[in-house]
Amino acid sequence: MNEVSSIREKFSVEFVKEELLRTAYGNGDTFLARLDPRALIYWYLFFGIAPWFIHNKMILSGLLVFMVVTTVMARTSPLIIIILCTGLLGEIAFLFFISLFFGGGFESVLPMFWLTVKLAVISLASITVFSSMDPERFGDALLSMGLPSQVSFSIAFGYRTLPTLMEEFHQIFLSYRLRGKAPDSHGFLYWRSIVYFMKILVVSFYPLLLNGAKRSRTTVEALETKGFSYAATDSKVKKMKISYMSFKWSDYGFLTASFLYVVVVFWLGSVVQI
Repeated sequence: MNEVSSIREKFSVEFVKEELLRTAYGNGDTFLARLDPRALIYWYLFFGIAPWFIHNKMILSGLLVFMVVTTVMARTSPLIIIILCTGLLGEIAFLFFISLFFGGGFESVLPMFWLTVKLAVISLASITVFSSMDPERFGDALLSMGLPSQVSFSIAFGYRTLPTLMEEFHQIFLSYRLRGKAPDSHGFLYWRSIVYFMKILVVSFYPLLLNGAKRSRTTVEALETKGFSYAATDSKVKKMKISYMSFKWSDYGFLTASFLYVVVVFWLGSVVQI
């Protein structure tokens, strides 16, 4: 019970909030964070799509090793890794029980394992990229790649409002705790407390959505008074906004090293059959 209590103290609401914000706003002191965001997006377009069309186990294993290395380079939050591993393990367990229900057997575990490897490669690539870019640079990269200004601004603005939403959600969560009644006993492995907190988490989303809807009109009016619609269609404003972005030798080096690694992995996949 002491170990369970220690884990619960470490994974407090404040801890989760800090880790999520750190992931959303990127780690600016890593090598990947100093790369041009367009290079990271181009890199992700391959590693986020190609695994779906790859069935060679050697190639998938090589890509997974590479994704683990880049995730370590990005200094990803341990909380995000734990959530990812929990989700992947839960998914393979769920698929296994579904296969048993429809008459399958233990022979279905291996195909589901390699499907999970594909998902792990794609998920780790996503974590690597989006934990290495702050919202502003990500939106500017999309703008320079030809996406409409409204789309790039919406993504960056969504990230900007994340701290406010999380703080408000925390306040709503605490208000429900103050007005509610906690279980008299925690139960085995704190199951009663877990169910109690899960209920509060669910009902806290409704006031949060209503408050966000009430703020939307004020936000739109504030943007329009500052000339958002005009700036979104003006080519000079767009050019000035993305003028700081440029490919450097580090960007070309990272893309070249990734390309050479993929070539070697595909060569090994054609030679070694597993």
